[in-house]
Amino acid sequence: MKALQLFAGPRARARLAERGLRPEDVRIVPGAAGGPKGLILNGLDRQIFGPWLGASTHEVHLLGASIGAWRMATACLNDPEREFARLADEYVHQRYEHRPGKAPTAADVTRGFSAKLAEVFGGREAQLLAHPRYRLHVFTSRGRHLLAREGRLRTPLGYGGAFATNLLARRAMGAWLERVVFSDPRAPLPMPLNDYRSRQVELNERNFLPAVLASCSIPFWLQAVHDIPGAPAGAYWDGGITDYHLHLDYASMIGDGLVLYPHFQRQVIPGWLDKALKGRHGSTAFLDNVVLLAPNPDWVRTLPRGKLPDREDFKHYGEDTQARAAAWQRAIAESERLRDEFATACERSSIAAEPL
Repeated sequence: MKALQLFAGPRARARLAERGLRPEDVRIVPGAAGGPKGLILNGLDRQIFGPWLGASTHEVHLLGASIGAWRMATACLNDPEREFARLADEYVHQRYEHRPGKAPTAADVTRGFSAKLAEVFGGREAQLLAHPRYRLHVFTSRGRHLLAREGRLRTPLGYGGAFATNLLARRAMGAWLERVVFSDPRAPLPMPLNDYRSRQVELNERNFLPAVLASCSIPFWLQAVHDIPGAPAGAYWDGGITDYHLHLDYASMIGDGLVLYPHFQRQVIPGWLDKALKGRHGSTAFLDNVVLLAPNPDWVRTLPRGKLPDREDFKHYGEDTQARAAAWQRAIAESERLRDEFATACERSSIAAEPL
């Protein structure tokens, strides 16, 4: 059984058939939101940003939302293979101080997660923002109107409004939440953001940590991050709300090249509130130049509990954090198969990918 599946849009399939997959062809690498599911990509991340893409000399844009932002920021550090191993270990063993017998509050989780980000990235902001080849873009969701500030009543009411308008049209949700991308000032995103209400602001040493924290701040699970330096005032939440899987207009990218997308599934879902809207899960012309790497569902069924790690495991294992950590560590160890199969595929002069 193959562990790794390769999917590609029509332009990307033609390129793969003609010359295989080469590091110099890759212009963009997206990192999706999805919480613990992103752990299954750890082997791929170490291969891609280690010996494969790490040996190239051209500019590559790294786009991330939520855990994808953490992953893409990790890629910009020195010795990314070692840093990705650390990311996996830190994520697996996360726990939050809270009152005995009570579930962690949003304040508990925010305090613990913020401290962890500061421990991992604090003092190294200049290093990762000065990477000679990688250009980092962190996606967040900024609240508008009722969601401009977090509050006990206004937050659930505001997200109720966002949910209702999103049912009508994804663009309509822009009345409640706008996409704010914190971008490396050396190079803007190489494709337009016309699909949804958006703005870009400069990513710098002052706002790096709050921007990444905001990108990971799942509503009601973590607190919003307010008034990020250099950005419009307001409450900022998880980038996955507006851009769950970063289904962006990659086909309009300036210049030639491919988008290499290590993902935990075949579908590239636009926003978090689109998860239940199956009609929005299909491929579009936006993905014509995308090469997507995803675990084979049959292989996934061989993992602990027959699935990818996910947030439901926190409920399933409860206070038995050791059992949860062991299950996640086994899944990460198994992800070496994805790494090995990707390395083998890249040795071929021609690759037949399935339609995305």
